[in-house]
Amino acid sequence: HTYGLCIGIGIAAALLLIWRRAERRGMDTQDVNRLVLLVLVTGFAGAKLFYLFAHMDEFLSDPLGTLGAEGFVVYGGIVCGLLAAYLFCRKRSLPFSAWADGFIPGVAVAQGFGRIGCFFAGCCFGVPAQGALGVVFPAGSLAPAGVPLVPVQLFSAAGDFLLAALLLLLDRKKPRAGLLTGLYLLLYSIGRF
Repeated sequence: HTYGLCIGIGIAAALLLIWRRAERRGMDTQDVNRLVLLVLVTGFAGAKLFYLFAHMDEFLSDPLGTLGAEGFVVYGGIVCGLLAAYLFCRKRSLPFSAWADGFIPGVAVAQGFGRIGCFFAGCCFGVPAQGALGVVFPAGSLAPAGVPLVPVQLFSAAGDFLLAALLLLLDRKKPRAGLLTGLYLLLYSIGRF
């Protein structure tokens, strides 16, 4: 249940950041709210769709069970959310790059909280650890119980929060539209690797 709570906290924090940035940038409140809702829905749908692709054998043997599983793939959320945002901006004649730059630090914040949720759930766990760095997950988590593991979820969360801070700092220098989004995609991918 903590995973869902962390996702909720991440979405709330991202929304607050997005709304504050949108106000500063003079973005239309109605369009911001429509786009937020669209990106949330398509992002979750895309994350689930990519999960189904990654677990196709499970899906083919038990479609409803796999659809109801807790699994998501973050890249599906990013790809589908950005595609939906692009189509929305194009339809409304809004500058996609500038709007994406307004939203993208909030995405990194939400992902940071999501990774904390992964830690509490025991999913996305790391390799076995040697020494004091290991975390032992309890029985019932998604990670193997009783084995010290590298807490990569927490490293990833820290990286996401640092990425959000970097994007916010760079934004103060008024970079060219699209730079923040491109930098996010590059640095997030490197961090995930």
